[in-house]
Amino acid sequence: MINAELSTVNGEFVRSESGFRNWITKDGSAGPTGKAGFAAEPGRYHLYISHACPWAHRTMIFRTLKGLEDVISVSVVHPLMPAESWVFGEYPGATEDHINHAHYLAENYLNVDPNFDGLVTVPLLWDKKQQTIVNNESSEIIRMLNSAFDTFTNNTVDFYPEALRTEIDKINEPIYNNVNNGVYRCGFAKTQKAYNKAYDRLFNTMDELEEKLSKQRYLIDEQITEADWRLFTTLVRFDAVYYNHFKTNKKRLMDYPNLWGYTCELYQIPGIAETVNMDHIKYHYFASHKSINPTGIVPKGPDIDFMRPHQREHLSS
Repeated sequence: MINAELSTVNGEFVRSESGFRNWITKDGSAGPTGKAGFAAEPGRYHLYISHACPWAHRTMIFRTLKGLEDVISVSVVHPLMPAESWVFGEYPGATEDHINHAHYLAENYLNVDPNFDGLVTVPLLWDKKQQTIVNNESSEIIRMLNSAFDTFTNNTVDFYPEALRTEIDKINEPIYNNVNNGVYRCGFAKTQKAYNKAYDRLFNTMDELEEKLSKQRYLIDEQITEADWRLFTTLVRFDAVYYNHFKTNKKRLMDYPNLWGYTCELYQIPGIAETVNMDHIKYHYFASHKSINPTGIVPKGPDIDFMRPHQREHLSS
C-alpha cells in the first residue's frame, strides 16, 4: 500500500528520503551515489513533474537552462493532489502520462517495485529504454541535467563548477534545511514549539541571505550557480503561498529589498518565467492541503510583478 502520510517527530515535519538514486552519466558509469549508471542519450529519458512543486520546478529550470527540451520529454500531473497522491487529469497546463498512460503517478512506482510503500513524489526521472525509475531526488537530477547531456545541447554552462563546489555545497545546506524545507516545517508543524523553531530558523536565514545579497549579486558572488536556482524555487512561491498558507508571515519576500530584486532578476532570465505556473502553485497548495485549509478556497491574490526592474546591475564588478 502506498504511504500518503507526512511524517512528524515531536511535532516537527520530517521529509522522507528519496528511494531511487541511480545516476545518468555521459558514458553510463556509476555516479556519485555508487548506484547503477545510465548512459546519457537523447530521447531516452522522461521527467514526471508538478508545476506546483518547488523540487520538481528545479528540474524544469535546468532542462530549460541547458536547452534540453528536445532531449528529455515531460509529463505534468494535475495540480490538485488527492489523498492518494499525484494524479494525471485534464487541467490547463497538465498533461496525460505520455509514457506509461497511468492515472496515478503511484502506478509507475509500483510497476518498478510492487512492494513500494513510500511517498509518491515528483520529480521522477524515468528511463524509457529499461522501463524503470532512474532517480526521484531533485538535487541529484539537476546535477545530471547540468552536465551529463552536454554532448546533445549547445549550452554547456556549468552551474556546479568544480572550483566552486565546496562553496555551493556549504551554502546549499542551510538554505535547504532552513528555507527550502523550512517553509514546510512551519506549515506542517504539529506543535507550537515545532512551528516556532522552524519559523525562527527560516527568518534568521532569510535575514542572513538579505545581508549577503546586499553586497553581492548572487549567492556565490558574480556567478549564477546551482545554489541560486535551489533558493529561487522557494522564493518565487513565498508571497503567493508560504506567507499565508504556511504561516511564514514575519515578512513578505517583497519586504526584503535585496532578496526581492534577486528573485526578479532570476525570474527574468530567458525561459525561466515560462517554468513558473502560479495557477498550479496556488491551486495545489490551497486546495490540496485540507489539514491546513479545510475549505479548499484558493485566494485570488496577491498581484506580484516579477518583471519589475530588479536593479541588481550595480552589484557587478
